[in-house]
Amino acid sequence: MKSTIKLIIVLSAWILSTTLATAQSSQTGYFTDSNLYRHTMNPAMGNATNYFSFPIMGNSNFSFRGNLALRDVFYQVNGRTATFMHPNLTSYEVLKNIKDNNKLGLNADLQIFSIGFNKFDGYNTVSINLRGNTHLRVPGELFRLAKEEITNKTYDINNFNAHAHAYMEIALGHSRQINEELRLGATMKILLAGGNIDAQLKKAQLTLNENEWTITSDAEVEASANGFSYKTKINEDTNNSYVDGVDIDRIGINGGGLAVDLGAVYQLDDTWSFSASIIDLGFINWKNNMVASTNGLKTFTTDEYIFSLDDDKDNNVDDELDRLKNGLSSLYELEDMGNRGSTLKGIGTTINLGASYILPSYQQLKFGLLNSNHIQKNFSWSDLRASANWTYSDYLSTSLSLAYGTYGGSMGWMVNFHPKWFNLYIAMDKFTGKLTKQYIPLSGTGSFHIGLNIPF
Repeated sequence: MKSTIKLIIVLSAWILSTTLATAQSSQTGYFTDSNLYRHTMNPAMGNATNYFSFPIMGNSNFSFRGNLALRDVFYQVNGRTATFMHPNLTSYEVLKNIKDNNKLGLNADLQIFSIGFNKFDGYNTVSINLRGNTHLRVPGELFRLAKEEITNKTYDINNFNAHAHAYMEIALGHSRQINEELRLGATMKILLAGGNIDAQLKKAQLTLNENEWTITSDAEVEASANGFSYKTKINEDTNNSYVDGVDIDRIGINGGGLAVDLGAVYQLDDTWSFSASIIDLGFINWKNNMVASTNGLKTFTTDEYIFSLDDDKDNNVDDELDRLKNGLSSLYELEDMGNRGSTLKGIGTTINLGASYILPSYQQLKFGLLNSNHIQKNFSWSDLRASANWTYSDYLSTSLSLAYGTYGGSMGWMVNFHPKWFNLYIAMDKFTGKLTKQYIPLSGTGSFHIGLNIPF
């Protein structure tokens, strides 16, 4: 099992690092009229001005969300940063923060270039972006086994999941006014595949009997990337070959796909407006789909790790635990099943529903309510966000938001400077809170959004 989890983490980290690591634009800025990138959340939303982005700087979005915070894994012990495994940390103070089902997602959307302009009886956008995400779902029993070591007879480490993908996106959007009340828009996206991993540890049960251990597992890892292959070793006990690592000798395009964004805005009157959109409805056909699997439900029994309470014995508890940690990689054998050709997978879809109200007596102030639902198998989430949006002048707009969703409550903000010759925005949908010395957030949620563009 240790080798399986290590393999999953290595693959996820590799995909995250090769393309930076899907985050949409700031939800706090959904109702901010001066926000040039509202069309990424609803393609029916056009802009009053044309624009082009600074290369790499036009619209960058980074976020993480989950119920597992970094502070639940790393602690300060005697003035130094230590993991939850440190012997000076009690099981109680560590495990009280661990849930039965722990989730963590890291997301980024880095824009290379974008342009928006009025033409062809509507508003048009062209953009090139690097996108991707990494998600983990870790059962709490795994943390309990790691921290408490061997205290129970049976450990069920089921439903360990990981997903990560990275790709380049070329997006072409168009929106137009259908009548005085209704505006529609659509964006077509060409997707160039980078890397993908889907891993499932469906069943992992460790039963500790007096004279032997029984391990039952059912796991599968699908990894798709150009130049990817598995490393293998031979288990000396069973003489079976098992996956013990990965090789990646090059990076390149590894398939392709299509996606579409659809949106609508309905202006009921001078004060009320309603909107709806579906974002990233599409798939990628990943090539070079390398599969590692237990090949169904697998049971393995060993008497290699039988403990003695006598410290003078060769199999005393401390020595056996050390040997166990080194030997677990061969207990859960993932077989290299080879290249299964190509596989078609969705990229994760987001549905946005919004309503806004402008104060008749003070039209610089707009209130909005946005409901976002992200649909992605084991890693779906929802977010209901209320915002107040104030247009202070022709060159400054601000927004504040409060939200509650799958991962609890949050507060966000946006500041948008938009004088005649440039448009700069900075936003956070979730405050990150306290940071480590390496500027890594300790909380379980956070986001950062920034963009610099030139109107024309």
